[in-house]
Amino acid sequence: MEKRKRLTSEEISAIVDGLNPIDWAQLELLSKMPFERRLIPGLHAQEFAMAALRGTFQNKFPELTLPEINMKVLAYLTPVRMEIK
Repeated sequence: MEKRKRLTSEEISAIVDGLNPIDWAQLELLSKMPFERRLIPGLHAQEFAMAALRGTFQNKFPELTLPEINMKVLAYLTPVRMEIK
């Protein structure tokens, strides 16, 4: 297995500079919410991403049925590695 090279401080700074600033008010609001309520926005984001991917696959593979499209979405989003013996 190949070892990853360590990032220099300049490379790290370049990555961090591209990120949006931290919204401290939003973080404070989220910290006061119970876990169940904090989880919901993430689930909505996942649902949105899956719907967008499903739409892309429906355009790319119009001959497939919805269950087949759903399986393609799952296969794309689920990293499964199987060893061949």
